[in-house]
Amino acid sequence: MFFHKKETIQTVKVNEANPRFAQLLLEQFGGATGELTAALQYWVQSFHCENAGIKDMLQDIALEEFSHLETVGKLIELHTKNVDQTEAYKSTLFAIRGVGPHFLDSQGSAWTANYINEGGDVVRDLRANIGAEAGARQTYEQLVKLAPDKGTQETLVYLLTREISHTKMFMKALDSLGKLTDPFFGNIHPDSTVDLYYNLSTDGKSERGPWNSEPDFRYIANPVAESKS
Repeated sequence: MFFHKKETIQTVKVNEANPRFAQLLLEQFGGATGELTAALQYWVQSFHCENAGIKDMLQDIALEEFSHLETVGKLIELHTKNVDQTEAYKSTLFAIRGVGPHFLDSQGSAWTANYINEGGDVVRDLRANIGAEAGARQTYEQLVKLAPDKGTQETLVYLLTREISHTKMFMKALDSLGKLTDPFFGNIHPDSTVDLYYNLSTDGKSERGPWNSEPDFRYIANPVAESKS
């Protein structure tokens, strides 16, 4: 059961309507990295999760993401309100769709459930969620840089901040499972190539680092010869 409060989770204030910026904001309403995608992704993942604590966390964050969707929607509403006679309004998607948010991204592509990334394994899902939060944070960072007024910018900084908070929560949840840095999950054990690094860059100097060095990896300079041995 859900209850809705009239006030948004963060105060939304727009100093001056800007429908062109509102079109950019659609990215976080109906886009791949948007709040609807995150809310539904985490909510569905919670039904696959048997760990009571992580299940509760996923549902809490999912509900917060719905509140963020409302916040972004309010921003779009205010940036398109009472500007339908302006040239800026006529040059945006809102000229056809009307004021307020729509399930479109900033380029006019419709939202799709294909954006949702869930797979029925808590470790796999938590790692997908860290990537999702990183994508959303990157989008918000660009929006903050382009924000036309202080009120909009402050709201976007809040939303960006919460993406970082959620990332920390997902990382802590993975750590509680002992899977923060362990790449293995599932029931099928990998074969003997799991610790091999294949150098397939034949031109120029081959770079070395912890991703291709002992003790975690055996560096293979000639994978073809190795496979025949």
